[in-house]
Parts: sequence; structure tokens; C-alpha cells
Amino acid sequence: MTALSGSAADPAFDPEGRLLRALQIPSPNCDAREGTIPINLLVVHSISLPPGQFGGSAVIDFFLNRLNHAAHPYFEQLRGMEVSSHFFIRRSGEPIQFVPCLRRAWHAGRSQWKGRERCNDFSIGVELEGTDDSAFTGAQYVELARLTRELQRAYPIRDIVGHSDIAPGRKTDPGAGFDWGRYRSMI
Repeated sequence: MTALSGSAADPAFDPEGRLLRALQIPSPNCDAREGTIPINLLVVHSISLPPGQFGGSAVIDFFLNRLNHAAHPYFEQLRGMEVSSHFFIRRSGEPIQFVPCLRRAWHAGRSQWKGRERCNDFSIGVELEGTDDSAFTGAQYVELARLTRELQRAYPIRDIVGHSDIAPGRKTDPGAGFDWGRYRSMI
């Protein structure tokens, strides 16, 4: 196993880091990881588009650069943004993967963790469908815990943080609605 690759013995992922049980919807908003930097950080995010509205295709469309900016006034501020995440977990617990783990998803933006800048270089991003102040569903916690365990078996993940931890003052997600104690007890 190289610093980037998943374990050949781990049946959860293909050799590129695609979770075999997840719906695959490839996003163009990614690039190659540099060198052999270990993937050792998991970043938990939250997103809903428009904010507070769940379901629908807006998050998927946003990660695919095909969001109809005229569909909602909030969407105009997202014009020109090119972002993605490795995974998106719907309220139902359904996992969707946009970027293989061995590629760099554009989820963290300006960020740093433990003195290291550019967290996209060494992290995997998981978006939960939700908002900073809404409770997440039991199905989301179950899926996030399962995915976390699978990722920890395949990659040398040492730290699990929120987006707010790596971009304080700029980001607030996953927010007060996310129960870190519940999540950590499940993994």
C-alpha cells in the first residue's frame, strides 16, 4: 500500500478510491493529488441548497457546475464557484461519491490543520445534507460512521474534523446541529 492508495485487501473501494456501494456521479471539480502525501484527515461538512431545503438535485448540480442560478435568489452568489466533495450523504443515508479518494476534491478552500496549509492535499471531504443548526438524521450518522470506518481501513486517517476547524472564521459547518459525541461513539 502506498501513502495514497487504498488497501488491496479492503473490498469497500476500487483501486482509484471509489466506494463500490456508493452512487458514482463524477465531478469535474477535482485534480490529481501531489506526490505521495498521505491521506490522513477526514473533513465533515454540511450543505443544502437552497439553505434549509433538503432533497432535490441542487447540491449535485452545484458540484457538477450545472446549477441553474436563476432557480433561486441564493444561487446567484454561487455563480463561478467550482467546488466538490468526495462524498455527499443524503438525509436518507444514501452515499453519493463525486471524486475518487485518490484524487483531490475541492472541498476545503483556504484551510489549515496542525500547521499544514491546503487541507485538500491530504484530506477526504464528506458533505452531510443539512445546515449548521439543524439536526442530522440517524441514517446520516449510521452512514457517516460506516464510511469513516471504511476510510480508516483504507487510508491512514489520523484526524477527523469539521470544516469550521480547518477554516475558522470563514466556515461554520457542520455546526451546532452535528452531534460529535454521537458520531464518535459510533466509530
